[in-house]
Amino acid sequence: MLNRRQTLLAMGGASAGALGLFDGVSRAWSQPAKKPPRREIVIGGKRIKTIDMHCHCFISEVIPLLKGTPLERVGASGQAQTLIGPFHADRRTAQMDADGVDVQVLGINTFWYRADRDLARRINDVQNEKLRDIVSNSKGRFEAYTAVALQFPDIAAAQLEHGIKKLGLKGAFISCDVGDDELSARKFDPFWAKAEELDVPVMIHPQSSAQATGITKRIGHAGALSNVIGNPLQTSFALAHLIFDGTLDRFPKLKIIAAHGGGYLPSYAGRMDHGCEVFPKQCQGPKLQKKPSDYFKQIYVDSLVFTDEGLRHLVAECGVGQIVLGSDSPVPWVKDPVGHITNAHSISDTDRVAILHDNASRLLKLQS
Repeated sequence: MLNRRQTLLAMGGASAGALGLFDGVSRAWSQPAKKPPRREIVIGGKRIKTIDMHCHCFISEVIPLLKGTPLERVGASGQAQTLIGPFHADRRTAQMDADGVDVQVLGINTFWYRADRDLARRINDVQNEKLRDIVSNSKGRFEAYTAVALQFPDIAAAQLEHGIKKLGLKGAFISCDVGDDELSARKFDPFWAKAEELDVPVMIHPQSSAQATGITKRIGHAGALSNVIGNPLQTSFALAHLIFDGTLDRFPKLKIIAAHGGGYLPSYAGRMDHGCEVFPKQCQGPKLQKKPSDYFKQIYVDSLVFTDEGLRHLVAECGVGQIVLGSDSPVPWVKDPVGHITNAHSISDTDRVAILHDNASRLLKLQS
């Protein structure tokens, strides 16, 4: 069993998105020996159904598909599988009960972007069917994002539609880039068009951020910088390209959810606006229909910012209607993700209900 220090050291070697640190590794505060009583959240005298929009799982049923392929070492059956282990609903719900989380929305970190068309299709078909089973058997405790082969946008669009219409999944879970391609590349327009047509959110999550952001030589091993700097930096790049390359103009009803508080971009939205005024020649590309900061009305961010002041700032920059509960579960980033919201001095009860339930319920089209 890894202790907290060992877990965080492992995270320094790769992003939490890349290795997951999921059910095979106990959380820093460990699973209770006995199932705890379910912690119910009451705000203003009303029971609140809390929805955690940033959670991870690994589907071990894909392992046989990876044997003998380039993904066997770098994907699920290699180092990642050693740390992740299979998904156990009972273990997860026990921790959810202790945390006061009623619903987790599960996503699978992408490891299949280098697969060929046939393998990529088979990997995600298996994963999505298993996600469907987890949701169906959970008595309302789990929802899930569709896993898609985004390197083949036509397949990704078809998998998203199948996941939503046939399997009952809720949106898509993708990385912040696909190889050398930004998410704003026009090749991905068929996928974005399908997400907009289906009116479902797309969760973007960093993956292998040190390599993707080009900071590998600077992060070393101290401070888990690949994660604590690399992950938000990769998310910031992805969001900025979606804005400045015109994707959000081409798809004005698209709904993006950005992990880890949206990276650094919420703190620098004003700098983006001002930069285009001061250096207009460096803001070349598609003519934006709005100020850069206005595109945050299409972008939702999770609450994974750790401090009361961080949450206050996020609300001030993004608006409380754009923030959802996120824990990174089962990565031990935050011991009490719900308490981070309920105990915050900087927001109102109405804001708490919006972050814990209302915004997510609206995005996922859940019944109250």
